[in-house]
Amino acid sequence: MNRILIANRGEIALRIIRSLREMNIETVAVYSDADQYAPHVNAADFAIGLGPGPSTESYLRMDAIIEGAQQLQVEGIHPGYGFLSENAVFAEKVTQAGITFIGPSPESIRTMGSKLAAKEAVAAYNTPLIPGTAEAITDKDDAKRIATEIGYPVLIKASAGGGGKGMRIVEQEADFDQQIEMAMSEAQNAFGDASVFLEKFVLDPRHIEIQVLCDQHGNRLYLHERECSIQRRHQKVVEEAPSALLTPELRKAMGESAVRVAESCNYIGAGTVEYLVDRDMNFYFLEMNTRLQVEHPVTELITGLDLVKEQVKVARGEALNLTQKDVKLQGHAMELRVYAEDPLNNFLPDIGTLEHYEKPEGPGVRVDDGFEEGMEIPIFYDPMISKLIVYGNSREEAIHRMKRAIKEYRISGVKNTLSFGSFVMEHPEFAKGNFTTHFVDEHFTPQVQSLKEQANHKHEPWLEDLGKLGATLIGKSDDKPVQNVSVAKASSNWSSQRRR
Repeated sequence: MNRILIANRGEIALRIIRSLREMNIETVAVYSDADQYAPHVNAADFAIGLGPGPSTESYLRMDAIIEGAQQLQVEGIHPGYGFLSENAVFAEKVTQAGITFIGPSPESIRTMGSKLAAKEAVAAYNTPLIPGTAEAITDKDDAKRIATEIGYPVLIKASAGGGGKGMRIVEQEADFDQQIEMAMSEAQNAFGDASVFLEKFVLDPRHIEIQVLCDQHGNRLYLHERECSIQRRHQKVVEEAPSALLTPELRKAMGESAVRVAESCNYIGAGTVEYLVDRDMNFYFLEMNTRLQVEHPVTELITGLDLVKEQVKVARGEALNLTQKDVKLQGHAMELRVYAEDPLNNFLPDIGTLEHYEKPEGPGVRVDDGFEEGMEIPIFYDPMISKLIVYGNSREEAIHRMKRAIKEYRISGVKNTLSFGSFVMEHPEFAKGNFTTHFVDEHFTPQVQSLKEQANHKHEPWLEDLGKLGATLIGKSDDKPVQNVSVAKASSNWSSQRRR
């Protein structure tokens, strides 16, 4: 493949462009009107305008993306994460257009995209499952009866999606009617499917995922785990690799289980198998994400692999050039997702202009982002602006490095989650590796955090900006001007002009 389109925006688009450039592959960016001057657009060799800011009018327009790719003779499309990355219809359309979809097959996406279908597929491959329903539920009375049979507490989940939407924990029967109503309503609004399934709620769980990599020749590897238990609203905010919890024996068992999950759906490419680990060190399959994860950089740092490059090689039909014994685990990496949110106000999004930005530097520090100083954070998309990633020879060193990097971050213009990151890194339970997915609910109180920030401001004036979020441009186009292609919302008339 000599030319690849990245069907995404922001930091992940820019991160993919960087790896493709190192492979001497030309890149095509796509953008909405809100992202017209975004760094990922300037970094690409070509750019395609898709339409207005809302994703339904831009980044989710399958036909417009494919039409632009065909005009520019694109040979491959990388979906990144989010948007169309786990859309089987899009993968099919890309393939039917004669373009390589850099990801798994539509069949694999469909199987793992349905939690119930995924459970059915992996059950035959000796995969541990949480006790629960075997099929989708649409009747509320049936759901209540099944919840009683499973035993409280139970977890209600949308059968057609994830990301915390349509998810409810019910601790007692008296709360069930209200919670099932809310879960089904959320599921319908988010996914167009109100069906849910029920499962036993695992007490004191850790959320641990395994990165897998599979080629078209039957070779399958696991690239160790990522600890993702620090979450707010059921969404990850701090990730690390390896986990402080896993023993070598448990790591091997979970890795081998993840490979079997990949085998169950004939998976090809990079994917992630997610598990819950209970207080007794039993692990249970949650789901498989059929795309590149947001937190993939921590795996790259401990293994020395570039997962985007590996995805492209697999898509080209190349065999993996390493075996399981070759996969190293060296050092410790951590990632903090920097969101445009106010952690003192229930992580409410705070959209505005990035008035000042200065990123941290130094040994073992990496920032993946897609914004520059002076840019406005669009209201149309996820409020994550950057990922602050650090690497150390040990977990202790990684924590100290993250603390230092957070202190060096200079941001103003919008509230952000940097101060929350400091809270996590400084908490004694996190330092000991003794935490669960309930860490935020159990330990993070805005009142205490507010007092800490006020105390810090007395000693370090620059921390006045710590509650403001921004992001930075990591890469700029350095040689060739971008060739810009625009497509009208309701027309297939294309115009091309060299960017000046």
